[in-house]
Amino acid sequence: MKKLLFILLTGLCAGTNAADNFAKDKLVAWCVVPFDAKQRGPAERAAMLKQLGLKRVAYDWRTQHVKEFEEEILQYKKHGLEFFAFWKGHEEAFRLFEKHKIHPQIWRTLRSPQADSQEARVAAAAQTMLPLVQRTKELGCELGLYNHGGWGGEPANLVAVCQYLHKHHNAKHVGIVYNLHHGHGQITDWEKSLRQMKPYLLCLNLNGMNDGAEPKILQLGRGQHEATMITAIRKSGYAGPIGILDHRNDTDTEIALKENLEGLQKILK
Repeated sequence: MKKLLFILLTGLCAGTNAADNFAKDKLVAWCVVPFDAKQRGPAERAAMLKQLGLKRVAYDWRTQHVKEFEEEILQYKKHGLEFFAFWKGHEEAFRLFEKHKIHPQIWRTLRSPQADSQEARVAAAAQTMLPLVQRTKELGCELGLYNHGGWGGEPANLVAVCQYLHKHHNAKHVGIVYNLHHGHGQITDWEKSLRQMKPYLLCLNLNGMNDGAEPKILQLGRGQHEATMITAIRKSGYAGPIGILDHRNDTDTEIALKENLEGLQKILK
């Protein structure tokens, strides 16, 4: 009887700990800035995210947003938001990170090189990342290899490039940012892919998941597979950052994020 009680309590505690990274104030808002139908500026955006109860933002941008980089940083500080990650890289942003003493993750798509062998492809993909590997190390920022389809979007290849950079370039700050909306090909073997990537995961961005990516961007709780995939994430013991998406040009960002928050809560219950 005591042994059974211990097992039940251990399982309950493990489930609670695994769920902590799904708490609203731990979630990361992603694909927000260029996709907002209302085209908010930094102040409006920060106020909206705070109103929703979100406290972490991964900042994606387009050329027209460069002039707003510093104001975005200042508004996040004013509203108590964490500037969690930054898309791709930009020297003006890097200068501002040093000025304001912040160290967001940098997310960059891993390319799909052409080569005659897997070993050569891994080495070539790693080589293309080396300038950013060095720059992020100097900044004290983690670098997330971002899946965006092709060879560079496959979990085994993301892991192989991480391992290569760790071993040959002492780049322990390099990891993986994995997006379900770019991972429909891994639905059927998700648990295996997750096990491979888990030691290197810097962030895991959620999405509603249907067969054939129909549609590619889907609110959480409305797809065929994301509930099962989220269950696997929680069971795996992954306790790192979790992201939710806007990524819908035709929808107000506040509505898109709210729908994903509501869908996630239904799945977690």
